[in-house]
This record gives sequence, C-alpha cells and structure tokens, in this order.
Amino acid sequence: MRIATWNVNSVNARLETVLAWIDEAQPDVVCFQEIKCVDEKFPAEPFESRGYNVAVHGQKSYNGVAILSKFPLTDIRRALPGDDADEQARYLEALVEADTPVRVAAIYLPNGNPIGTEKFDYKLRWFDRLHRHAADLLRLEERLALCGDYNVIPEPVDARNPEAWQGDALFQPQSRQAFRALINLGLCDSHELGGEPDGTYTFWDYQAGAWQRDHGIRIDFALLSPQAADAFDGIETWRDARDMDKPSDHVPVVVSLRP
Repeated sequence: MRIATWNVNSVNARLETVLAWIDEAQPDVVCFQEIKCVDEKFPAEPFESRGYNVAVHGQKSYNGVAILSKFPLTDIRRALPGDDADEQARYLEALVEADTPVRVAAIYLPNGNPIGTEKFDYKLRWFDRLHRHAADLLRLEERLALCGDYNVIPEPVDARNPEAWQGDALFQPQSRQAFRALINLGLCDSHELGGEPDGTYTFWDYQAGAWQRDHGIRIDFALLSPQAADAFDGIETWRDARDMDKPSDHVPVVVSLRP
C-alpha cells in the first residue's frame, strides 16, 4: 500500500497539478492538508472517477484536510478530540479497509507564528491534544500512519539555513520538544526508517527565491506505529513536484507498506 501526504495549498487552485501528480504516482491513499475549501466545494468527482473514496473535513478559505482511498473508509473522525470549541479544520482520521487495515490521519498542525501570541499557545495546546490522542490510538495496536504538515523543523539538519528560522514558531524549543514527545510515544519517522539523506526537504517558501536556492525545510511527516513500521517498504519524497506548473510550496511524501 502506498500512502501519500501532501499539503496542496488549495486543492481547487491547483487541481490540474494535483491530478497530474496522482496520475503519475498512483498512490493508494492520499492525505491532503490545506485544501482551503468547505466540504461542498471539494472537487470529489475527478478523484472518484480515478477510483478513490473521499472523506473531507473542510473550512472556508483556510485549513481543511481530506483523505482519498482506493479502499473503503470507515470509522471516520472529523476533528481532533480534546477541545469542542476548536473550529479549525485540521484533523481527519479514517480506517482504510484494505486486506490488512491501516488507520490513517491527515494532520495540519498550526503554524504558531508569531511566537509570544495566542497563535503559538494554540499550536502547543493542539500538539498536546494530538499527543493524548496518538497515545490512545497506539493502544489499539494496529497499523497507524499519522500523516501531514506538522509545521515543525525537528533538528537543524532539517533546514538548509537553520539560522534563518531561529525566531520562527516552527523551530522553537517548545515546538521541537512537543514533536519529540510525540515520537517518543513509540512512533517511527518514515524518513529515518527509509534512510533518506540529509537535505531531503518537503517545503520551500514562494518568497526570496527559496526554491531556486534550495532553502528548504522538512516539516511534512508520515509517522508510523510499530505495527506499520514492521511493514515499512520504502519512502519517496517527490522533490520534483515543487517544479510543476502552479506548484504547492510543499511536495508529496509517499510511504509504502507491505501487505
């Protein structure tokens, strides 16, 4: 099974680019972030015509996540538990009913900028809620893939120019500590499982020629439970997608699991 995660930065604005990549990569499951549309405006038909089942948790103009699957989707959860007042569409979870089922989540963790504001506090609270929910999911002892844009640069090696991110919420000690605490629940970073080299980035800003100068960062992850890690069969970071027509500022990451 090939499971992809991709922050598409508006699915409708980049639909042709997204479909071109889908047609080339042929993933079985796709977790989208930042679809930037309400459920009713999600372009389900072109994905359904390609054999995908579609689940969406959208929001007007901002955020929004979706899961595509060539297998049935059940046990769908929209929104991260722990705060009923949180209206931001950042979490979607479903059980992919393959021969060996896999639970997947599409995650768009808050950016948190600027630091020292409520936005950064919200990021850390959201991280704490994700930590608690991930601990609950791991107790199920099933194949689990927590996929998405975590808006965290875990280590200096995950940025071409770490000094440029010193004042950014993505690189603050609290953000990095929260990410490590999540991993330490027993999750595996598929990037490390696959032995991808340093300089494997997933995001290049549109500004200041970041792509042309390769000023990238690694902030998109597929974190696997031990049961999924045992079936790990490879990872592909599709760097060339950043050079497509009307690209997202993120690129897809695809993880393969054995049956």
